[in-house]
Amino acid sequence: MPLPNYKNCMKLPPPYAPESLHIVHNLHYDWSAWTNKAYGPFPESTANAISQCKKLWEKDGMLVEKWLLEGNMLQILFKVTPHIAPQDCSRLAKGRMQYALKQMGTPVNFSRRVGFRSIGENTREIVKDYIGRQITKSDYADPRFKDWLEQYNFKIPKIKLKHPQKTAAGRYWYALHLVIVVQDRKFPMISEQRFTKVTKTCFAVAVKKEYEIAELSVMPDHIHIALRGNIAHSPAEMLAGFMNNLWYSLNIGMFWSSECYAGTFSEYKIDQIR
Repeated sequence: MPLPNYKNCMKLPPPYAPESLHIVHNLHYDWSAWTNKAYGPFPESTANAISQCKKLWEKDGMLVEKWLLEGNMLQILFKVTPHIAPQDCSRLAKGRMQYALKQMGTPVNFSRRVGFRSIGENTREIVKDYIGRQITKSDYADPRFKDWLEQYNFKIPKIKLKHPQKTAAGRYWYALHLVIVVQDRKFPMISEQRFTKVTKTCFAVAVKKEYEIAELSVMPDHIHIALRGNIAHSPAEMLAGFMNNLWYSLNIGMFWSSECYAGTFSEYKIDQIR
């Protein structure tokens, strides 16, 4: 079957929907909330409220791995699905807790601000080093090709992923490692034109959707991106956004695999939270 004409491609629906992607993921969010200063510490019923909320959170795609209560601070470590955006995760965590405590007759006045941090098995430095070594560990017969690939390996020093995004609702650290793969690893990108288009499209998508790319490595059969995400967008939405725009920009001459990867990371490993 011939490929569609690029001039008519904008009339076609986007081929990649967030819910249709098969995402290998390792996503954890550490959520912290406080009571209003005038209220005091959390009540003893907080533990029972968390137990009641667990099943509801699981239906939301948020699994409680660990929680800690210290005075007026509540901290919960969630393992989440790729379809949960930080903004929604925070809203569901706080909203369900408020409702459960109110139903128990011990309502709590929460502070408006929360602390929200993406965290994973790897630190920012490990992810940075891993993406940077993509070219050197690749098995290409011609060493000149490796040298040529270096121009499509980007590090943006001004993007400091260790710094939070400050909003009216609190502080968010939302760092993600995304991997997009060519379908079946077939028909790899080998032309300078395609590499350039992929590069420009990735940065254009980031600007449009308010992402900040810190690391980008474009390889012949896959792409690595380390970035600060938009807290209103889930990892699945972000992956679909990149894949759809790349699909259009490459003249629909190649397709991306629906199997991709999304992982969270931070300045320290998740074991330090656990």
